[in-house]
Amino acid sequence: MTDRLPLRKFTSPPWSEQEPTWRDAKPALIEAALKRATARPSGNWFVVGASRDVVRGKPFGRTVAGREVVLWRGPGDVLRAGPGACPHLGAPLCDGAVAGGELVCRWHGLALGGERFGGWSPFPAHDDGVLVWVRLDDVGGEEPLPEPVLPARPREGSLDAVATLVGRCEPEDVIANRLDPWHGAWFHPYSFTNLRVLETPTEDRDRFLVEVTFRVAGRFGVPVTAEFDCPEPRTIVMRIVSGEGEGSVVETHATPLDRGRTAVVEATIAQSDRRGFALVRRLAPAIRPAMRWAAARLWRDDLAYAERRYALRSKGAFPG
Repeated sequence: MTDRLPLRKFTSPPWSEQEPTWRDAKPALIEAALKRATARPSGNWFVVGASRDVVRGKPFGRTVAGREVVLWRGPGDVLRAGPGACPHLGAPLCDGAVAGGELVCRWHGLALGGERFGGWSPFPAHDDGVLVWVRLDDVGGEEPLPEPVLPARPREGSLDAVATLVGRCEPEDVIANRLDPWHGAWFHPYSFTNLRVLETPTEDRDRFLVEVTFRVAGRFGVPVTAEFDCPEPRTIVMRIVSGEGEGSVVETHATPLDRGRTAVVEATIAQSDRRGFALVRRLAPAIRPAMRWAAARLWRDDLAYAERRYALRSKGAFPG
């Protein structure tokens, strides 16, 4: 444990005088890493949102890969999921109610639980404590897995926040954005400086290793070393392997909503050995909005990147 402040004074050239990174950001390297990522099994699991989005007594709805999905808390707060249209006359179940752990349609009072009813059949659902997932076997088309493929996360005592944004792109465009770390200091100069890619993916070790300083204020920032890898086709994880917050992760999940629309669900899970971190966790409800704001700020830029990539791919004009 250390009480030494993590802030360091850094020096860096003006934005336009940075070392260009376009020669290192080889399209073939990024594409090869993307192909390996999208070939990994997902078990047909899709992230729907934050665990906190699904509260007791209220249904939560989202479209996933063109399917209406509804989630709610059943008896004992167990996560339930199923098709979002009532099997009676098609009412939106996300506008229904939850009573006694059952999902009740507001149109005629049909109550649905964890069992099949006519053509309505529940979906497998999973709550990992930070995110909620649904398994759609006929959409994914893979061999089903009993649980989602989850990355290693910090131990108990961490602080998490989840931000969700939607863009006009596909999941692969979101993942490709994160598989291009070289754009960081150029495209996000308000957040990153002195970015250096130390290691690029290979068949034997499929990860990026990046040295970067997170800007805090003026010429002060927090230097870290982070790795990026993809545990499954719609997820990329940044993990701090050295520096302040070692072990903390940022999980970026790309969930297809419908044709050409994707939700970015990003979970930041922070940890620290500093004594003051216990106070930070107690102030979590006040701190989470700032964490979500920081993630959304980056993704406003990165969604522009992903959307541009998708627009060019759609016209057969992408140069990569």
